[in-house]
Amino acid sequence: MLAGPDLKEDLQKLKGCRTGEAKLTKGFNLAARFIIHTVGPKYKSRYRTAAESSLYSCYRNVLQLAKEQSVSSVGFCVINSAKRGYPLEDATHIALRTVRRFLEIHGHTIEKVVFAVSELEEATYQKLLPLYFPRSLKEETLSLPYLPADIGNAEGEPVVPERQIRISEKPGAPEDNQEEEDEGLRDDLSFIGSHAFARMEGDIDKQRKLILQGQLSEAALQKQHQRNYNRWLCQARSEDLSDIASLKALYQTGVDNCGRTVMVVVGRNIPVTLIDMDKALLYFIHVMDHIAVKEYVLVYFHTLTSEYNHLDSDFLKKLYDVVDVKYKRNLKAVYFVHPTFRSKVSTWFFTTFSVSGLKDKIHHVDSLHQLFSAISPEQIDFPPFVLEYDARENGPYYTSYLPSPDL
Repeated sequence: MLAGPDLKEDLQKLKGCRTGEAKLTKGFNLAARFIIHTVGPKYKSRYRTAAESSLYSCYRNVLQLAKEQSVSSVGFCVINSAKRGYPLEDATHIALRTVRRFLEIHGHTIEKVVFAVSELEEATYQKLLPLYFPRSLKEETLSLPYLPADIGNAEGEPVVPERQIRISEKPGAPEDNQEEEDEGLRDDLSFIGSHAFARMEGDIDKQRKLILQGQLSEAALQKQHQRNYNRWLCQARSEDLSDIASLKALYQTGVDNCGRTVMVVVGRNIPVTLIDMDKALLYFIHVMDHIAVKEYVLVYFHTLTSEYNHLDSDFLKKLYDVVDVKYKRNLKAVYFVHPTFRSKVSTWFFTTFSVSGLKDKIHHVDSLHQLFSAISPEQIDFPPFVLEYDARENGPYYTSYLPSPDL
C-alpha cells in the first residue's frame, strides 16, 4: 500500500518466491532503494530440521542480495510470523546467529542491520541479542551459560550431525599412537590436510567458550590466536589503506649496528582523534607482517606530539594481543625518542600492568646522540622537525654524524 501500485506490477514479474528464497524489487514510494522479499517456513515439530534450514536460508539470502546490491543498511522484520507457528525464541536464535555470522565474514560491506520488531517480540530480542552481539567482555562472559548447544556452522546454518562428512588424515591409524609416529614421516606428510576443511578443526565458538572459562590448552589457545591474526591479515591485504599510508607515520628505513631492520613510527603524524584506529591497526599488520619474520627494532619519535597524537593504551593492548607471536619474538628493541615525563610514566604502567616481556626492550632516548650509539645516522630517515627539535634542545652536534652532501 505504501510503496504504490508499481510494486504490485513488479511482484507479478517475479513469478512467485519459494520458501527460503529471496527476491528483489525497487523501493518505489518507500524511503528505501530496494525491498527484498522472502517467504518463511511453516513450522511442524516433526519437520523441525527442514523449518530451521529454511528460516536460515531466508535471512542468509536476504543478506546476500543486500551485499550484491552494495546496500549499506538492512532492516529486518520478523520473518517467522505467528501464523506459521514458528516458536519465537527458536526463530530469534536463528535470526541473530545468521546475521552475526554473515557480518563476521562480510561485515565490511554492510554498515548497519536493524531488527524491526513488535512489542510481542521485543522482549525476546532484548534477551537474546547479548548472546550473539555482546557489548563487552563482561556481557560475553555472563551470556555464555545461556548459549544453546546448537549454534550452527561457520555461517550460522543449522548442523545435522547425521549429514556431516568426517575426514581423517590417516584413516585406520590408531589415535593413541599418533604422538609416537616418526617425525620424518610426519614432515613428509605435512602437506596432507593443510586446509582447515581437511583438518576438521573444532568448533570455533566452542573453543571461544572454553577460552573464557579457562579450560583450553596452551596449544589450542595459540591455534585460536593464529586463526584470529590470519583474519586480520587477510582483511589488511584486501582493504584500501591508502589514507593511513599517506600519513607517513610508519615506514622502513635502514638497519641498526647489529644488522636488524629499523622501523620508524612518527607520533606527531598520527591524528588519533581523526582516523579510524582499526584501519591503523590493519595498516600496521599489512606493513609489518613480512618485516617481523626476522629480527627488527622500532624507533618511535615522540617529538612534539600533542594530546591528539597519544596512542591510547587500550589500542596498544589490542595491537599487542592481535599480532602474531613472531612480532614479539623478533622485536629486539624499542627506542623511545624525546620522551616526556608523562610518556615515561605511561610507558612504565603499560609495560608493567598491561603487557609482559616488553619492559626490558624499551629504551628512552633523550637525544639523537644517544640513538646514534645503536643506529648510525645514515641508516635513519629523519622527519625534519625531529632534527630541528633535537638541535634546539640538545645543540647542533648531531650534524657531525650526518653524511656530507658531497657524499
